[in-house]
Amino acid sequence: MSATATSISASSTRRSTLSGIIWIALIFAAAKVILHIATNIIAQRAGYGIFRDEMYYLICGQRLAWGYVDQPPMIALVARVSDALFGHERMWAMRLIPALAGAAKVFLTGILVWALGGGRRAAALAMLGVMVVGVYLGIDSFLSMNCFDPVFWMLCVLSLIRITQAEEPRTVRNWWIVLGVSAGLGLENKVSIVFFLVCVLVALLLTPQRRILASKWFGVAVLLMIVIALPNLLWQIRYYFPTLEWLRDVQNSDKDVKLAPLDFLKAQWFMLHPFTVLLWISGVLWLLISRTARAFRFLGVTYLLFLALLMAMHAKDYYLAPIYPVYFAAGAVAWFSWAHERVWKNALIIAYAAFLLWGGIRSLPFAIPVLPPNEFVAYEKKLGFTPQDTENHDPTILPQFYADRFGWHELVAQVNQIYHSLPPDEQKVTGIWGGNYGQASAINLFGPQYGLPEAISGNQNYWIWGPRGHTGKEMIILSSRDLNEITPYYDSCKIVGVRNHPLAMPWEHGNIYLCYGRKKPYAADWDELKSYH
Repeated sequence: MSATATSISASSTRRSTLSGIIWIALIFAAAKVILHIATNIIAQRAGYGIFRDEMYYLICGQRLAWGYVDQPPMIALVARVSDALFGHERMWAMRLIPALAGAAKVFLTGILVWALGGGRRAAALAMLGVMVVGVYLGIDSFLSMNCFDPVFWMLCVLSLIRITQAEEPRTVRNWWIVLGVSAGLGLENKVSIVFFLVCVLVALLLTPQRRILASKWFGVAVLLMIVIALPNLLWQIRYYFPTLEWLRDVQNSDKDVKLAPLDFLKAQWFMLHPFTVLLWISGVLWLLISRTARAFRFLGVTYLLFLALLMAMHAKDYYLAPIYPVYFAAGAVAWFSWAHERVWKNALIIAYAAFLLWGGIRSLPFAIPVLPPNEFVAYEKKLGFTPQDTENHDPTILPQFYADRFGWHELVAQVNQIYHSLPPDEQKVTGIWGGNYGQASAINLFGPQYGLPEAISGNQNYWIWGPRGHTGKEMIILSSRDLNEITPYYDSCKIVGVRNHPLAMPWEHGNIYLCYGRKKPYAADWDELKSYH
């Protein structure tokens, strides 16, 4: 057989394999969407409501801009679209777009297996591994930018793999364009992709695959990325880089749990589900040392660089999460390369897949709140495992990811009762101050149906939105501070309510004050009220 005929035959086989993987990937993706629809229905019936950040994103969506203090513009636009299409009362509908993003992640995992040289069985194993990972179950079950991160990162990786394999200039051009657009959109979604892109670039420079950077289309990809991300950059310049200020303030505070290197590694193990470690670790090692993976060595180096960077920065453990589907895909390829057609080896892999599925079902309540609070606490005790939060706070009954879904409707009901107990003339001049973006967003999201005025705050992007005409003549104030700390700023203050939902986070416990006659109008000292954290 001639070399040309052999090449055509191999190409035909690759296309056939891809076709089979696409169908399997679509089945897994559909299962992922169905899983999140079902679990969100169950969670809402179990009493879990909207998450703190979701309310904030929905309010940002009502005030579309090219940037916000703590996120680029994409999540606000997604929230705006989601609210317009589905509203925010039914959790499964409001969270359908994140479920679809999760499905895209699963689908792309299967495609990555094909790009790395694997077949249908390897794709199925890799996608199953990704589906049972706790952090992915969590981030795909609510509205946030985190569910989109892996999609953009994986598209970048897939593009680089295909560029290294490309034999035609047109193919190289097309995949560089895909990479540039994906990276640009990723920057409009979450700034953490910058660290990923830097690590990938350094990894390429350290490996023979640096040759692909000599292409003129690499420059085009960089230009595309910059053009897409430029609106947010201009917004940052306009507001004096508030995101950098926010990151610095958080870094200098004691808000986040700072993990030592060994604790960070341990957190990766738990975050990805302990049962999956054999799969993704195999992928990292295969990329680093296997001869057959020599063309993809830069992906193994990327992981080492990225891991070291995040540990040095004392970043949150889940900041590394978007990169792992690559290593699940590589691990599955490595496993089936090892198994060949040996019956006992393939049987071992099937047994491991069943083990993964069982482990995923068993740990599901720790990723998605499918159990009522009292049953969840009992389940924690039964398994002897308590999830560790990424932020420092006083002890809580539920993990922060669950606790931040309680107390919002009750808060709005309390404020509504206080506000409408005032004489009509007072209501006209009374404003509402939220101590944090969650409180202000709850008032602004659910308050209009009761006729409540818009809440203001100095926290996060609320500070940029300003006092919005409020002077402080008469204010309902939500704060965890004591009365003697609030009173000096006003002519008089009194306690008119107490926030004490037993399942809410500690900072959602505190007094509600009614204050009269702010001594300095908000506009006069608005700079002092800024709170980026």
